[in-house]
Amino acid sequence: GSSCVCEPGYRMVSSNGGFSVTCEKCPEDMSGVTQDGWNCITCPKGLTSKGNCKCPNNEILVERSIDGILLNEALCIHCNGSEQSFSASDALGSRCVRCEKTFIQVSKSCDCNSPNILTGGLCFLAREGLPPKGVATVRFAQLGITLTSAWFLKNLQSSAFACWSHSNLTACQALGNMCVMNMNSLSSSSTDACGLFQYIFVSTARVGIVHSIPYWRHNLPWLYYGDQPGLASQVLEKNHFPTTFSFKGTDKDVKLQFIAASFDAAGNFLKWQSLEGGILQLCPDTQTKLNAAFAFGTTYQQSCKISVSKILLDFASPVFYDLFLEYNGGNEQQHLWAVPVLNLNLQYNEKFVNQGSNMNNWLLTRRFFLVDALSGKENDLGKPPRVIRIASKITISIRLVSHTQRGTIYPLITVAYTDVLIQNPETQSVMVSFAVSYEMNQSEAQIQTDIALGVLGGLAVLWSLLKTAGWKRRTGTSIIDLQTVFKFVLFYAGDLANVFFIITVGTGIYWLVFFKAQQFVSVLLPLPSQEEDFVTYIACAFCLKALQLLHLLVSQLTVDIFFIDWERPRGKVLKAVEGEGVMKSAAAPVSIWRTYFIANEWNEIQTVRKINPLFQVIAVLFFLEVVGFSNLALMDASSSLTRSSESYVAPWSRVLRFGVSAALWVAIAILQIIFFAVFYERFVEDKISQFVDLCCVSNISVFLLSHNCFGHYIHGRSVHGHADTNMEEMNMNLKREAENLCSQRGLLPNTDGQTFQISISRKMRLHYDWIHETLTRKRGPARLLDSSANTFEQSTRAYNAMNKFLSSFIDHVHKEMDYIVKDKLLLERLLGMEFMEPIEKSIFYNDEGHSFSDVLYYGNETTLLIFDILFFSIVDLASQSFVLAAILTYLQQEIFRFIRNTLGRKNLASKTLVDQRFLI
Repeated sequence: GSSCVCEPGYRMVSSNGGFSVTCEKCPEDMSGVTQDGWNCITCPKGLTSKGNCKCPNNEILVERSIDGILLNEALCIHCNGSEQSFSASDALGSRCVRCEKTFIQVSKSCDCNSPNILTGGLCFLAREGLPPKGVATVRFAQLGITLTSAWFLKNLQSSAFACWSHSNLTACQALGNMCVMNMNSLSSSSTDACGLFQYIFVSTARVGIVHSIPYWRHNLPWLYYGDQPGLASQVLEKNHFPTTFSFKGTDKDVKLQFIAASFDAAGNFLKWQSLEGGILQLCPDTQTKLNAAFAFGTTYQQSCKISVSKILLDFASPVFYDLFLEYNGGNEQQHLWAVPVLNLNLQYNEKFVNQGSNMNNWLLTRRFFLVDALSGKENDLGKPPRVIRIASKITISIRLVSHTQRGTIYPLITVAYTDVLIQNPETQSVMVSFAVSYEMNQSEAQIQTDIALGVLGGLAVLWSLLKTAGWKRRTGTSIIDLQTVFKFVLFYAGDLANVFFIITVGTGIYWLVFFKAQQFVSVLLPLPSQEEDFVTYIACAFCLKALQLLHLLVSQLTVDIFFIDWERPRGKVLKAVEGEGVMKSAAAPVSIWRTYFIANEWNEIQTVRKINPLFQVIAVLFFLEVVGFSNLALMDASSSLTRSSESYVAPWSRVLRFGVSAALWVAIAILQIIFFAVFYERFVEDKISQFVDLCCVSNISVFLLSHNCFGHYIHGRSVHGHADTNMEEMNMNLKREAENLCSQRGLLPNTDGQTFQISISRKMRLHYDWIHETLTRKRGPARLLDSSANTFEQSTRAYNAMNKFLSSFIDHVHKEMDYIVKDKLLLERLLGMEFMEPIEKSIFYNDEGHSFSDVLYYGNETTLLIFDILFFSIVDLASQSFVLAAILTYLQQEIFRFIRNTLGRKNLASKTLVDQRFLI
């Protein structure tokens, strides 16, 4: 369709390159047109469909004399096939040439008469042992189509005969190529291309083998490694590549020199080609990135969608490859190592055998192609194919030999083909990919992970049982009920989350350190398919830790808390008696503002943490994205923090991404904790210690119950007797205390212990609940000005009763509900439980630290930090974006902090009768 030609029966008068053609009809007596199209001529033996003269077989067409003069009538001259000349017409019928040598050898003429066999333009002597008649069909299993291939019909039988009877190298290569086009598929009952190849392979055992390789016959291409069970694993794992590789060294040590021998479909050797030129990559890419595919240790991935029309244009004729890996021998000579091929489309007795991961069932081959647009042509080789076959997925796997310490490998190329039924090449497209992956047997690592998970999981069960027993002791009950089982599940969820976290962090840091820092290769990263268990562990850790966090929030938002005001009235005031109109003296009221002040301070420290969450997120993101620690998560051997913009960027490893980010989170958090504990809280501000000091200055103690019969007590009774005073007296009191001119602040005489863990008796708890029920029967008034006087007075009386009861309890007034003070045993502190049950007397345990922070964010930093790390990692693994993970992690922190503040404020107002409007 790109130029003009004359109709049959017309000759050309003028032509301007095919764009402008002038034609003239030939006369009746000279109706034929010469081969060049410029003249008319008489054709005595008829015309072709194009209007040219034609001659019978074995005759040649002559249109001009020997001196070039055009004849009026064309001549058909018979080629002399006698013994003196052995000539026959060539394929174009334009001249006589010596006939094919097989004709001369078999029949001593240019005729191949019966019983001799004529096939593919060759003549064979009919004798015993000839390969059977071949089936010229190609099976496209994905489409369920079997075609009679024009190429096979023309060349299959002749190639098989020539290969068998004459050991013709080209014919044997062509037969092997037809077997490869049929996906190397074998069948015990078929005589297709692979059946004929196997027939010749078996019958030519006497000719010997090549390079001591039993699967490589002389004169035959090497197509198979054999079909014995377990042979594939022996070939891959026992026959090691005879040189080693390292991540650190000269170029020759860290570069994979792949080289391929290429053949055309007819069996002709084309040339040796290096894979660095991108001959196996159907997708376009820069030469720099193509070369990076074979840097040892660098995982390479490339995929694109390519149109069928482009494939037909660029790959009209298939090219077949035998892949080798080049290396230097001990004598400094170049050697080649054959790379086996795993064809995922190969069928053995009509069953796919290379689909599973069990290599004992694999059938390895040697030769492969990229595009086959030849075997799918029916009837006419000059027409477009009906079906094409494309290598849609090519993966070169570099596998590390188990238990090696010196980088011993074995290579394998895996090819998956896609069959495409040609309908509209312009609109049809195929997704193709090329990859170079590095893998090792991860079964040992998986076994070690399972053992660690089993051992730590068992310890987590024991630890959770101890926690449950401690919880039962602290609740004052001994009956194992459904609530106990539910509590055990919650404890176990948190401990199991810690187990998963420890295992995943340890695994991530292990791969990060040992993979990036190794010189001679001893470990390789897990493949994406091998990372599934790792990602599942992270997901389990996150879900379980989220459950623990919700449990923690619920526990903190339901604590019982009361502020004991030790201030007593100072003097008397005149007060009008309602309804009587007279004035009577009464005790001066005690100011409530100190209680409001302490309540506000408690409200503020509810979400104080040991680290700065915002700084934590920003610092992690800074080191990952700005400093370049994220580059350590690339699946390559480089440990550099920077990458050139022009260089190939390897895909991310999810294990390394988690390892790098988790390591940074933990390291920065530890540095923050050390900074705040050693410097900031000591020299700048320690809000937890300051709160205890403030309670003492304000003359207010904090009575806090986190469990039914267990809690904390902050002794804030002022050593000066009064705190409701003016500035001068306050400063004087502080000065006397600094100069040790007054008693110490501790609960016991001559001690400084102000914080205690308390284990109260059942009787004490019942009395507390009785008063508390009155206190919380009606919450504080919605509005002070229009509230019910009776309700307000009732709440006030309940508050005063609770304050009086708790202060008298601390002062040992109630002998039937007394308490003792003692130190906790070392084992009790380690296990987080109490061995003694407070039956008659409550027990106050000296607290060397500030254990009351257990009901605050401050005392649960580990849980919050692990949850932040897991949340960050889950978002990153899902989105592959550290920036998005950092933003969402900060939003998550703020959301939970808002929930904790809001609900904590409501609980504080409900339990202490401090109106919520005063909590700012």
